[in-house]
Amino acid sequence: PNTDDMRDAPSLAIAQALIDAGVEVTAYDPEGMEQAKPMMPEVAMHPNSYDAIDGADAVVIVTEWDAFRALDLNRVRQLVRTPVLVDLRNIYEPTEVRGAGLSYVSIGRP
Repeated sequence: PNTDDMRDAPSLAIAQALIDAGVEVTAYDPEGMEQAKPMMPEVAMHPNSYDAIDGADAVVIVTEWDAFRALDLNRVRQLVRTPVLVDLRNIYEPTEVRGAGLSYVSIGRP
């Protein structure tokens, strides 16, 4: 987190697996956008988190950036088509996410 180093970034494998499954993937990275573009040409890169999630069927948090911790979850709920948040870094409290009207999936927590 908090670096533009994309070497061995889990987001690369996750995005590719989703694309291979036929999913349209959009993304935002506060630091690594320029480095990520040539590595993920099929991914639509956006200038901010909210643009990336507008109309999404799921939001997937892959890194624990401070920018993602600071997301307004009520705004997220308003923007997404399907209210699902997959938190692969456990950066949110489940009750907070569910309180905003989002279904919450995390690693190693109920």
